[in-house]
This record gives sequence, C-alpha cells and structure tokens, in this order.
Amino acid sequence: MDWDAIVLGAGAAGMMAAIEAGRRGRRVLVIDHARAAGEKIRISGGGRCNFTNLQIAPERFLSQNPRFALSALKRFTQWDFIARVEAAGISWHEKTLGQLFCDGSATQVVGMLLQDMERARVTLWLETSLGEVRRSGAGFQVETSRGPQAARSVVVATGGKSIPKMGATGYGYRVAEAFGLPIVETRPALVPLTFAEQELGWMRPLAGVSLPGRVSCGRTGFEEALLFTHRGLSGPAVLQVSSYWREGEAIALDLLPGRDAGALLRKAKSSQGRAALRTVMAQWLPERLARHLEDLHGVTAPMAELSGSALDRVAATLSDWRLVPVGSEGYRTAEVTLGGVDTRALDGRTMAATAVPGLYFIGEVMDVTGWLGGYNFQWAWSSGWAAGQDI
Repeated sequence: MDWDAIVLGAGAAGMMAAIEAGRRGRRVLVIDHARAAGEKIRISGGGRCNFTNLQIAPERFLSQNPRFALSALKRFTQWDFIARVEAAGISWHEKTLGQLFCDGSATQVVGMLLQDMERARVTLWLETSLGEVRRSGAGFQVETSRGPQAARSVVVATGGKSIPKMGATGYGYRVAEAFGLPIVETRPALVPLTFAEQELGWMRPLAGVSLPGRVSCGRTGFEEALLFTHRGLSGPAVLQVSSYWREGEAIALDLLPGRDAGALLRKAKSSQGRAALRTVMAQWLPERLARHLEDLHGVTAPMAELSGSALDRVAATLSDWRLVPVGSEGYRTAEVTLGGVDTRALDGRTMAATAVPGLYFIGEVMDVTGWLGGYNFQWAWSSGWAAGQDI
C-alpha cells in the first residue's frame, strides 16, 4: 500500500482526521482540489472563524438518527478544541449565545491545523482532482489527477453541496452510493428563505431592515435577529429555522418576543391617544416596518379611536405573524447541507461504514447538521477526531 490512509478533502474534518491518524504513526495523504486547505474555515464567521460553541449538545444537531452524534461529541468536546486553540496561542472571545470567534483572523485556525499536520508528517496534495474510489485487495484505490493511489483506509471528508463557488460538489455522496451506502435526501440548510412576488411587493421596500425577534416553524423557534431582504427573509433566526422548514409550511414571526403586544397597545391607547399607530409601534420596531404594519391593517385613525378588536388584530401580527416562504436561496448561499450519508450505515464511535471496513465518512457529508453558531465546526472536529483514532 502507498498509504495507511487517504483523506479526501482538506477542510476542517479532513485535516482533523489526518492530524489524529498521523500522530498515531499512520502514513496519511490528504487530497483536495482547491488551491489552499481550509477555505471554508477561512471565510467563516466574517473571517474570524466561529470555531465552536460553549453550548454544544446532541439535541442541537439534526439527523434521522439523532443519537448518532452523541459518542463523538462526548469524546472530543468543545473544551478539547478550545484547549488546542489556546495552546496554539490563538486568542478568542464569545460573541453571543456561546459562539466563539478568533480575536484575530480565521487563518490562524487554518495555520494551526496545517502546522499540526506537518508535525504529524501528513502529506498534503492540493489542486488535485479526485476520481473513482474502489476496492483493491485488502484496501482501496483512489484515482487522482496525479495517478492512482492505494491505501488501507479512505476517509471521505469532501463536505456537502453548499457554496458551490468554492468547489462544493456531491462527490462524497457518489462515493457512498458506489459502495451501496444509503443517502438521506439533501437540501440547503442555514439559508435565507424566499417569497413569492406578491409578498416581495411589500418586502422589497423593507430590504435592510433588521430587528431582534423570534422565528418559529412548528414547535421549533429561535430568538435572534431577523433581516428583510430583496428576496425575502434572512438573519440568524431565519437561517436557524430554515433547517426545520419545508415547502408549503408557514413560519411565524414574533416581533416582540417576551412582551405582551396586546397590553402594550392598550396602554398606548390610553397614554398616547392622539398618536398614530405607526408612531406607537416605532417605539418598538424599525420605522419602515411600523409603517408597513399600519398599512397592512388599514389603520388611519389615531390610537384613541381604535377598537379593542382592531388592537387585537395588530397584536396578533406583532406576536404571531404567519408568512409562507416559497423556497430558499439554495446551495449558493446555504452555510451547510442537510441530509447526506445515512448514519444508520455508519459506526457512531469510529465513523466507519459498517458494511465496508476501512471506509469512513466525516463532517458535513454525513446526515448530521448542527445549528448556526459553531456547531457544524465542532461536528467536524469531533467526527474527524473519532475517525482519526481508528484509521
């Protein structure tokens, strides 16, 4: 064999697996088509890399097999990765909701991983395209633009379909299918939602308006910022709920989370009777949005003249505004891919395909998708670490 292990993909998960295997004395080759390793790390978090989250918990990862992630997340935790970051001299801060970012540049994390790979004597081939992966004797043969390479193990860390301009493809899914592994239907996740033209008629003038709120789909909701765009809705709360939303379903916006909209309006009626509804709502909402909601309800009279039922209708919109998206912006802007290689075909401790000894799947290519805010990076570190202990 040319190598003990070939890792397909030099992203977060792939580099992590290679480091761990190299430290165990394995001869490891990492192959990526990109010009540089860790490109998704480099652009993440606005260039500061939201590398993990203090509030990592298995229930914050979506999968058809929700307990699958438990073992890897427990064995290599956010605290373990934080320790590595600190040992590398990288300073960090918590931004909000447990999200951890580099004080400096995301390239510091990439540099740390590359240095760890070098120390572990891992070989890295960049600008190298991948072809077929097939069984060869007791191991595998991987076709590459530098010629065929043989290894005892192959680790698929090629990610999902999100952000195709960076070269994302469905390559990892094709490898899985070639070996008979099932694929859970894939779709864009952590992605802005889009609306039909009749909705966009009033949404476009609100483009750029942002406010704190709660966005829900069914029983799942997130209280973070939401943003109106020329195509619909975005912002962290919308990106979060996009992983749970399906076509035809409504989402609910609570524009005053934690407050009683009806009580606020009734109080304003008695204390600001001569004021316009938009003026009152502009105390709590951006002015452009307040004006739209006033128009939506056809209110022209001052607060003192509004009936109780009229106030109730406005309050219902403020606390439970139902809108039906028609789709999402797709993989072009999606941060991750939902679905992927079915985890029921994988070993939760090692990430190996149970029916194909020596073949591993880690990171985004699997049917494990975390919340926004460092969760998907932690899954990359944890799943990569777990595979690295076994190859």
